[in-house]
Amino acid sequence: MAKTISDLSDITDFVINKGNGVKGLSELGLKSIPNQYIQPLEERISTMIMSQDSIPIIDMSNWNDPKVVESICSAAEKLGFFLLVNHGVPVEVLENVKEATHRFFVLPAEEKSKYSKEHSPSKNVQYGTSFNPQAEKALEWKDFLGLYAYEDKMRRLRFGLLCAGKK
Repeated sequence: MAKTISDLSDITDFVINKGNGVKGLSELGLKSIPNQYIQPLEERISTMIMSQDSIPIIDMSNWNDPKVVESICSAAEKLGFFLLVNHGVPVEVLENVKEATHRFFVLPAEEKSKYSKEHSPSKNVQYGTSFNPQAEKALEWKDFLGLYAYEDKMRRLRFGLLCAGKK
């Protein structure tokens, strides 16, 4: 029999406290998606895509050109995602990242939760789920593994400020 989770405290306990994430919710065989994850119609990505010509493709071959940063900021603000081409990252590296990511997300919840922001042995690795009921109109149906390169902090800060300045 399919389970139901509707109460916000039940979702918080299952997703956050027990470390199951959204992946765990998806594996429960729920009869329906919990209401907290249903985006308002006007904020759904399908509505936004229909108003766009296509997903932005950004050419990184001349990454020092300010137009590249402008394109990334614009795509991030308007749609939330984009495709980078000519970035120079070998396909083998990208495939290895996909394989490593898959190996991580099939781990039991207890293993993954060791890398949550509160428990991770490193500031450079954090596992989590988009779950901030106070700030989000609807919760995001995602889990993530963040790998942070702190030695590159100034470049990220500069990029973040450039994007922030575009508003």
